[in-house]
Amino acid sequence: MQRSELEELHYITHLDNVLSIATRGILSHQRSRQVQHTSVAMAEIQETRSAKRVPGGKRLHDYVNLYLSARNPMLYKRRDKHADLCVLRVSTDVLDFPGVVVTDGNAASEYTRFAAAPDGLKHVNREQTFAEWWTSPDPIEKWERTRRKCAEVLVADRIATDLILGAYVSCQISLGQFQALGVPFAAQINGHLFFL
Repeated sequence: MQRSELEELHYITHLDNVLSIATRGILSHQRSRQVQHTSVAMAEIQETRSAKRVPGGKRLHDYVNLYLSARNPMLYKRRDKHADLCVLRVSTDVLDFPGVVVTDGNAASEYTRFAAAPDGLKHVNREQTFAEWWTSPDPIEKWERTRRKCAEVLVADRIATDLILGAYVSCQISLGQFQALGVPFAAQINGHLFFL
């Protein structure tokens, strides 16, 4: 895909974490251990990610993982908790930071390609990453589409709050909870993103 086709990046988080993020920025998995937070991660996936090292870089847990599209299998698996979640919209300016990495699929997969940003975007299959669904009658094709749907941008350690453009929430209840936090970025409802 071309950089011009990418308007924003996405970070899935619990509403409980938004106030902390507004103060500290978005922290890597490793750095967030030092801060009280509510995790939305799946334990079995995090176990795999904890052992993974980014080629030529740090351990995967030392990066903030942003999705090119949050409407993906991870958010789908959390759809029953949609009212407690939000998707932070992050500026694509992070692609110009030193050491930022683009993956063509889920970074935990053994078959995912890692490449320096922003040129690494050329390895991302735009059609599959932004597809409505990742299903296929062929199990191998379904696995590949699922992997590609979770293409990531990896930013070491932390993303500053001034790079957060806003947020998406799933419903009016979530919007009210988000607005009550009084953070310096606005939220808007996007039920489709949360599979509603």
